[in-house]
Amino acid sequence: MKAVTVYGAGDLRVTEIEDPQAGPGQVRIKMEYGGICGSDLAYWKHGASGTAILREPLVLGHEVAGRIDQLGDGVAGLELGQAVTVNPATPVGEYHVPAHLRGRDNLWPEVRYFGSAAFLPHEQGGFSTYRVVRAEMIRPLPENVSTRHGAVAEPLGVAIHAVGRAGGVRGKRILVNGAGPIGSLVVAAAKHAGAAEVWAADLSPTALSIAEQLGADHVLDRSAGQELPVDVDIAFDASGAPRALGDVFLSVVRGGRFVQVGNLPAGEVPVALGQLVTREIDYVGSYRFSDEITDAIAATADGLNVEPLLTHTFDIEDALEAFETAGDRSTGSSKVLLKLS
Repeated sequence: MKAVTVYGAGDLRVTEIEDPQAGPGQVRIKMEYGGICGSDLAYWKHGASGTAILREPLVLGHEVAGRIDQLGDGVAGLELGQAVTVNPATPVGEYHVPAHLRGRDNLWPEVRYFGSAAFLPHEQGGFSTYRVVRAEMIRPLPENVSTRHGAVAEPLGVAIHAVGRAGGVRGKRILVNGAGPIGSLVVAAAKHAGAAEVWAADLSPTALSIAEQLGADHVLDRSAGQELPVDVDIAFDASGAPRALGDVFLSVVRGGRFVQVGNLPAGEVPVALGQLVTREIDYVGSYRFSDEITDAIAATADGLNVEPLLTHTFDIEDALEAFETAGDRSTGSSKVLLKLS
């Protein structure tokens, strides 16, 4: 089978590897679509994603969907040909976690994640013709959710988790700073959850156009000097740009909430945090998701339309071109898909 494999910084190849077979309790998926994420780009560009350093060849991809084509012994409740996506996270190790963390699997001390170099051996991803997974990782797609849209369930789950961390957005005024794929999906998730008014801010008019199509009531081109709104109830930062945070804090109403969903640099960086104190803002982090991928599938089935996010689609043989497109905002790309089979 074909697999999109990174060997080191700048070394991405489409390789031929052996077809996997489903064992007891496992399911084999014939993959159809995969979405390129920022972590995939980081492994390709830098040989690392955050603190996870590439130490052996790694099949990339954790935003995937396809159809079941093999059922291992003992698997019940799933069918051949069924359209599915996958929860790519597997908590590992024996740990005692305090009561307040029960059910928050995203905060488990050790998690193996599709297409991640955090552990050795690495956890291979799903940018391949086939992928075998444990049956409990399967998330079936309803008839009205295509595998093309099912491949977006993982990042939409991240966005829905972030909206959940806001403590309720219904009827609220919302600012989303950063309108890349995650920011635009936060816009969509907030509107789907009943937000009254949503602003999206970015430096890219193309990204803002996508955010508008996903439900933003107002878009603000920061490159043109457009000002952020004042006294929003909740702000989300999806940019991960520390220098932008001071202005966003200033936009939040006194006593409001700020959700950090964009990854911030690991090292020390200058950030203007004064408004966090004087405006008594609740500043909370948001990391991946617990099982909001299931909520993402339900929201998509309920009419949340992710299609405007999907700007480019490439065959698996053209994976390098797909990565180059996804990594260059001047191409107008947002979410770039690979057609895996």
